[in-house]
Amino acid sequence: MVQPDAARAVPLEGLLALDLTGELGWLLGKILADLGATVLKIDPPGGDPGRCQPPLLHGPAGSVGAAWVAFNAGKQRTDLDLAVAGDRARLVELAASADFLLESEAPGRLDELGIGWAVLSERNPRLVMTSVTPYGQDGPLAYVPASDLELMASGGAAWLTGDPDRPPVRVSIPQAAAWACANAAVGTLIAHHHRRLTGRGQHVDASSQCGVLPMLVHAPTFWEMARVNPMRAGAFLVGRNVNGARMRNIWPCRDGFVTFAIYGGSAGRLSNRALVEWMAEKGMAPDFLLAIDWDTFEVATMTHREVENMEAAIAPFFLTLTKREFMEQTEARRMLGYVVATAEDIAADPQLKARGVWTDADAPELGRAVRLPVGWFRLAAPLQATQ
Repeated sequence: MVQPDAARAVPLEGLLALDLTGELGWLLGKILADLGATVLKIDPPGGDPGRCQPPLLHGPAGSVGAAWVAFNAGKQRTDLDLAVAGDRARLVELAASADFLLESEAPGRLDELGIGWAVLSERNPRLVMTSVTPYGQDGPLAYVPASDLELMASGGAAWLTGDPDRPPVRVSIPQAAAWACANAAVGTLIAHHHRRLTGRGQHVDASSQCGVLPMLVHAPTFWEMARVNPMRAGAFLVGRNVNGARMRNIWPCRDGFVTFAIYGGSAGRLSNRALVEWMAEKGMAPDFLLAIDWDTFEVATMTHREVENMEAAIAPFFLTLTKREFMEQTEARRMLGYVVATAEDIAADPQLKARGVWTDADAPELGRAVRLPVGWFRLAAPLQATQ
């Protein structure tokens, strides 16, 4: 159980991060700030251009982009014009005593200005510098700019999203930068751990294209393990069993969508049995479902017709349920399922409320408070430094 003072166990407390990033790297600095680091965001004169990116939030002090507020909360701010020699010198002085420097310029841009890794690491050998770029610091695409759509496509996500008989679709809210920063944060923390062991910093090269790969879950292993490329499957699970049968994964319910699949293995059999028992309690389980021996059930060898028959019986049952009813019962019955949550569902989620996930944080740019998550994880006790 997390102790009441867990939120105060912050592993990066007392460390300084200089954040030179634009939109591609905003979340990286936010993650370090959530972990307790003092993050100084260094913007060009006039402020970060991303401040005006819609959708906008409005307040007594003005209007600011919602994404900018969310990803830059908890940071201190100052302006430096890196085209001016005096401001570049100021940055070098700041970096001399900093623990992290985060940037998202095109590869080589800071070197051209005389404030790249070689210069900064010589001045501060303990510095960890993380560069977040579309395709990394070298290679044939290193200098190619990329939008969220291009990164989601080149990272493989667009290959798998949408129905197989229609063009691919993209996530409506840009996600590539968030995944890139999560990937970059892991690299940054690994480099920080290395520094604790050796006293030496490192340059972390974070490719946003590579950062998209974890969101594909097991899909990248299909070729290595089975020599097949997974294709867009819409509401069905990626991949098929030995008979070519596909398992539906997303189902409509009374007020939205839920996820459930007919699975194999011990956990899947228990889940399938629990669903059929629930359907029987409601008088909606046909005889052929009740007759299945779940102890010997094998999903891998089901025929397409068998899967269709089972799903034709399950679909009307899910249409009688709300998302909340489904979630409550999947937890109580230990089924493998969950709801397809909207932003409104997440904001009202009782588990998140009970965990104290939300806080009203001051947004000086707006002149009012905004509701934000408090951070991405909690520690039961402070981490001990490695000797």
